[in-house]
Amino acid sequence: MAKMRGMPLEEGEKRKLNKKNLDKLAGIFRFAFPYKGPFALGMFFLLFSSLLLLTFPYVAGKLIDAATGESWWINDINIIAFILLGILLVQSGFSFFRVWLFAQVSEKSMRDIRVALYEKLVRLPMTFFDNRRTGELVSRITSDVTLLQDTFSITLAELLRQLITLAAGTVFLFYTTPRLTLFMLATIPVLVVIAMVFGRFIRKLSKQTQDELAAANVVVEETLQSIVTVKSFTGEEYESERYRSRLNRVVRVALKAAGFRGAFISFIIFALFGGIVAVIWYGATLVSAGEMSIGDLVSFVLYTTFIGGSIAGLGDIYGQVQKAIGSSERVLEILEEEPEAAESSEAAPKINGKIVFDKVSFRYPTRPEVEVLKGIDFKINPGEKVALAGHSGAGKSTIIQLLLKFYEVGKGDILIDDLSVRKREARQLRSQIGIVPQEVLLFGGSIRENILYARPGASEQEIIEAAKKANAWQFINNFPEGLDTMVGERGIKLSGGQRQRIAIARAILKDPAILVLDEATSSLDAESEYLVQEALDELMKDRTTIVIAHRLATIRKVDRIFVIKEGEIIEEGNHETLALQKDGYYANLVRLQFADDALRPLN
Repeated sequence: MAKMRGMPLEEGEKRKLNKKNLDKLAGIFRFAFPYKGPFALGMFFLLFSSLLLLTFPYVAGKLIDAATGESWWINDINIIAFILLGILLVQSGFSFFRVWLFAQVSEKSMRDIRVALYEKLVRLPMTFFDNRRTGELVSRITSDVTLLQDTFSITLAELLRQLITLAAGTVFLFYTTPRLTLFMLATIPVLVVIAMVFGRFIRKLSKQTQDELAAANVVVEETLQSIVTVKSFTGEEYESERYRSRLNRVVRVALKAAGFRGAFISFIIFALFGGIVAVIWYGATLVSAGEMSIGDLVSFVLYTTFIGGSIAGLGDIYGQVQKAIGSSERVLEILEEEPEAAESSEAAPKINGKIVFDKVSFRYPTRPEVEVLKGIDFKINPGEKVALAGHSGAGKSTIIQLLLKFYEVGKGDILIDDLSVRKREARQLRSQIGIVPQEVLLFGGSIRENILYARPGASEQEIIEAAKKANAWQFINNFPEGLDTMVGERGIKLSGGQRQRIAIARAILKDPAILVLDEATSSLDAESEYLVQEALDELMKDRTTIVIAHRLATIRKVDRIFVIKEGEIIEEGNHETLALQKDGYYANLVRLQFADDALRPLN
């Protein structure tokens, strides 16, 4: 989550306000350019509301002068009071339109940033996701953009308002009361510098307190995660003492910070108000000497209050801008990533389903030292059904990922209908490959939306026909809402067998030339397995099918089996041939698995 305003900056969030870093923030501002009209109008209202408010102390001073008999171009205190109310009324209207216009720019530009980020994320290659955690990417599109939103809608407007107040107020003070202004400027900067040094030291202590508390929380986390170990070794007292010791360190640092914070507050109260007393005293001497009116002194005090508030607010705004630069850096990092190859808008040419792996070798970009595939060489004819068998980590899933162009082929080549996948567009290729995974994760909408995901333009009758072929229509029709039944997050409201059959219906509706089955029945009960297997048999008709085998009993019907071990094909043939090889690798897998099945207790 984004840190609260006013909280200490983390080391990793700090960005210096130099030209290079400000350019990064400017890179985000291009999203506000389409809304330059409302932005310019908002700036107009900001400028005039700030300047108009600065007339308030001057007129308020004249109200005091009128009350004490000093002459002005208006001497009626009632009229002057109405002028003050008029200033506040107009300024309030200007402020409303300023906030409303900046909110328009902020909300719409942040929407555009989020859309741009999301569109870029879903188009990035798999190598990008191999190096990033999902939580980190979600944080970019939520926390970082939210912080930028605060910057667009609040921080920059406040920065400009405070700078206008500071500059215009100081100029006005020099014009109206030059001697008193010089006296103030001789005392206030010293206090500000001392306050900044004090504040930086206290922020360091606050950061140290947070670090110590984080270390104490690690003890709690470790203990609760390993509670079985703690109890089995009777380590309750040791862990309690370790946690108490950590918390004592937190208390020591926190009390030290509290002491300095108390001293800082005491200094601020004495020095700041002492400075104000000194300025008022000097102003009073000028009034008594007749060099200044009481109204001018009141105006000066009000202007000083405005300027002091601006100086105090700039520190917080400076920190917010620093964090905004960090967020813009993280957002631009994704926006500047190279997406997958450009996609054509043309419809994909129909493929027949002939697949050739020609001496393919491959290493994952994140693990270049490990050769996952070592010269894989095989051919699948159109409409043929083959299986990939072998232990986990043998390279079965990698073969499918290369077929889908999730990664670029290393050595060798993959040909589909005698054309290299290197020359095929990823989107067009994937549109003709259907996958039924082992663990089906449905989207959190309706059954209809999940089936339509394969072909959004399909008719109602086509959806129902696909559901019937997948043995899914019977249970769908029994739901009160039918196809409009909500499946819940990740399909949690449906059973495993129901999810599998919806996934099969989706694949049937897609009508792919090549089908990949990642052992879709391995975690189902007997009845669900029968229904799913029957649906899979319907789906596999007249399609090139690749089955990733986990349970060997389900691949007896395929035409050929490729047995893979450590990235190489070591055996090839049908189930009967391979199972009869006395010392064969596949035959050993069959014996081991059937022995496990025989030993497994009945439910």
